[in-house]
Amino acid sequence: MELSASTFGYCTNVHANASLEKTRANLEQHALGVKRRISPNEPMGIGLWLSANAAQELVSSGQVADFAAWLREIGLVPFTMNGFPYGDFHEQVVKHKVYQPTWYEPARLDYTLQLAEILDQLLLPGVEGSISTLPIAWPSKLGEPLADDLLRSAAANLRRAAQGLAELETRTGRLIYVCIEPEPGCVLDTADDIVAFFQDFLLSNDDERGIRRHMRVCHDICHSAVMFEDQEEASRTYQAAGIEVGKVQVSSAVGVDFDSMPMSERQSALELLRTKFVEPRYLHQTCVRDAGQTTLYEDLPLAIAQAKSSGQWRTHFHVPIYWEGSGPFQTFRDQIAPCIQAVLTHSNCRHFEVETYAWGVLPPELQHAELAEGIAQEMEWFRNLGFHGGEPREKSGFIT
Repeated sequence: MELSASTFGYCTNVHANASLEKTRANLEQHALGVKRRISPNEPMGIGLWLSANAAQELVSSGQVADFAAWLREIGLVPFTMNGFPYGDFHEQVVKHKVYQPTWYEPARLDYTLQLAEILDQLLLPGVEGSISTLPIAWPSKLGEPLADDLLRSAAANLRRAAQGLAELETRTGRLIYVCIEPEPGCVLDTADDIVAFFQDFLLSNDDERGIRRHMRVCHDICHSAVMFEDQEEASRTYQAAGIEVGKVQVSSAVGVDFDSMPMSERQSALELLRTKFVEPRYLHQTCVRDAGQTTLYEDLPLAIAQAKSSGQWRTHFHVPIYWEGSGPFQTFRDQIAPCIQAVLTHSNCRHFEVETYAWGVLPPELQHAELAEGIAQEMEWFRNLGFHGGEPREKSGFIT
C-alpha cells in the first residue's frame, strides 16, 4: 500500500463544518495546520465532510469548481468523503440525530448523489473516490430487526444510488463507490449483517455486477472492536461474499477489563469511566462481555447504570489512535495493524482515513493545545506502522 494523498488522510468531520463558510475556515485553520506538520512540501489527503446544507450551498452557488481549485492550491486532496452525518455533527447534543435521514428516506439518497457529483469535480482525473454512509438506520428499539418493507425500501434507494454512480462513471469516467459503514446498535452492525443485507435485499435484481462495483463496505476499526469482532475474520467474511472493502476508517475504542483487576478497584474504575467518558454530545454504545454473554447497551450511561462492574467493556468512543490507554483504560490500537494487513490481503481497498471525530469531547488530558497537533500525531503514528509498497493485489472474484 502506498501512503499517498489519494489513499490516506484524516476525516474532517472532527471540525464543525455545518456551513460552507465554516468548512473553508476549518480546513484553512486545522487541515493546513496538520499539513504543515506532516506534509509541508507535498499534497495531503483528507476525508472531506460536507453537511447537507454545506453541500447544497456549494452546488447552488456554483462554487464547486472554485472550491476544487482552492483545495488544489493549498495542497489538500479529498480522496474520500464522509456521507454519514447529514446535519450539524457538532451541535450540543447529536446522539441519535446522526442516523437521520435513514436510507429508506429519499433525502439520504439525494444527499449521497450530490456528494458524488461534488467529489467527481474535486478529484484529479484518474483518481477514484469513495463515500462512507450509515448502515441503513438506527432501529426503533435496540436489538430489534428492521421491518422487511423498510429494508426493501432502503435497498431500493441504495440500488438507485448505484445506478446514479454508474451513470456518473459513464459520463465522466470517474469511479465513485458508496461504502456502508456498520456501527454498533444500528440495523447493520457487524460483517455478518452486511453480508445478509447484500444477499437478501441489495443483490436481488439483475444488476449484481454494477451493485458490487458501486456499493462497498466502510470498515471502521473502532466499531468492529466494540462488537468483539475479529478484524481479520471480518475481512474474510466480506471476501467470501464477494463484497469489497472500499474504505477503512482507522480508529480506536476505549475499554475496561474489570476481570483483570481486584474487586476492590472495580468501583473506582467504573467511576473513572463515568467521569472521563460520559458526555452529552455523542452516542457511546457499550458492549459488555461477561460470563460468556455479550450485551450491547445503547449508551455508556445505561451500561454504567445497569451492568455489573465485571467482564470486558468496550465503548464506542473514538480516542486518539496512538493512545495506548492509562490507569484502568485500555484501547484497541493493537487491532489497527492486523486489520490493515487483513484488508490488504483480502480486498482491493485503497482508501484509509483516520477518523477521530471526538477530539472536542475527550478528557482534557488527552487533548492538545492545538487540534492540528493531535491529528498530526495520529497520522504520523499510522505512517510509522510501515504499510508501504505496492498497490493491493487484485483478488479474483471482485469487481474492479
